[in-house]
Amino acid sequence: MTYLWYIPNTVQPGHRGDDAVDGYGTLDHSTELALTAERHGWEGALIGTGWGRPDTFTVATAIAARTTTFRPLAAIRPGYWQPAHFASAAATLDHLSGGRLLINIVSGKDNLAAYGDVEGDQAQRYGRTKEFMRLVRRLWTEENVTFNGSHFRVEGSTVAPRVEGNGPRLYFGGASAAAEKVAATEADVQLFWGEPLEGIAERIDRLRKLTNDLDRDLPELEFGLRITTVVRETSAEAWHDAEARVEAMADYVESRHDRQFDQHRGPAVGQQRLLDLAARGDVLDSCLYTAPGRYGGGGAGTTWLVGSADEVSAALMKYAELGISHFVLSDTPYQRETARVGDALISRLRAALPDRHALPDQDALPDQEVLPDQEALRDQEVLRDQVKPSTDQVQSGPGKSS
Repeated sequence: MTYLWYIPNTVQPGHRGDDAVDGYGTLDHSTELALTAERHGWEGALIGTGWGRPDTFTVATAIAARTTTFRPLAAIRPGYWQPAHFASAAATLDHLSGGRLLINIVSGKDNLAAYGDVEGDQAQRYGRTKEFMRLVRRLWTEENVTFNGSHFRVEGSTVAPRVEGNGPRLYFGGASAAAEKVAATEADVQLFWGEPLEGIAERIDRLRKLTNDLDRDLPELEFGLRITTVVRETSAEAWHDAEARVEAMADYVESRHDRQFDQHRGPAVGQQRLLDLAARGDVLDSCLYTAPGRYGGGGAGTTWLVGSADEVSAALMKYAELGISHFVLSDTPYQRETARVGDALISRLRAALPDRHALPDQDALPDQEVLPDQEALRDQEVLRDQVKPSTDQVQSGPGKSS
């Protein structure tokens, strides 16, 4: 089992109601979040991507230099990167960090024209993503690679340094038929948003069938869940805080006559599936809260698991029974909740769940050069208690990257 958190990667503070202001966006602030994750049981964290944000790969590299076990799950976009450029950059960071790099491939919409990319239709977008992922793997595992595809080409390309094994693991998201075909043949881990158990079970069954139908030639496809978790000492306290936060989000939207969240209702199939859940009720399964999506919650903030540590861990175990083996969780304020949720959930989950599909133990990896300054900021931790309502539009996660 793999347990990852989330580190915000935006220029402006306040992501999903985070309360950090002083120092937000600095390397010290992001590093402290990563160090807090290390101290409280998390193996690493997703770092989102999107034009208008700091460059994700640069942020991941800087954080890796100041941590020892933290694994950045860096979200990247084909088109922003060319395959050979990315394969080389990723191989270098993976080597310098001692094999800690993880990658989230994102194909969702972005301001492509701003960096010279071209918007295609869904078939073109996922066709390019498939080609990108396949070529990157070849560059990591073969030498003198020549490839002439529909979207990319290289000639006599050998990436240095060489990666250990097959290279960093590739996470991927997307709920459309086109996206699922790419996941079935090219991804190591398919990420899902926080859908009810029956929806996740249906998608896992479909993807497993696709891996057979499409003659997958990689190791078995694994599955992950990206969701917000509101965890408190008691169920009553958790629901009080969750409902108060949604009420504040609703008031904020109404006061601004803001309907920007309606833009989620577009061609993104996974996001639409989440928004449609609210029509089935505010609470699904044991503790899946759907109301946030009505008032600006997007991506991983559209649905929340709410309850005591026992209740939320029990809900996550139900997902694990379906085949989920990677959890990418979050809540705000990030600094406080990184510690609270890690302490509340991870020991319970590790005790109850088999360690299938665990990430490799860093101590077992071959000796590699490690980035310096890994003990910097080790003893700092600031706990913040204020939560601000937010209608932040998410740019990341499964299918996007948050």
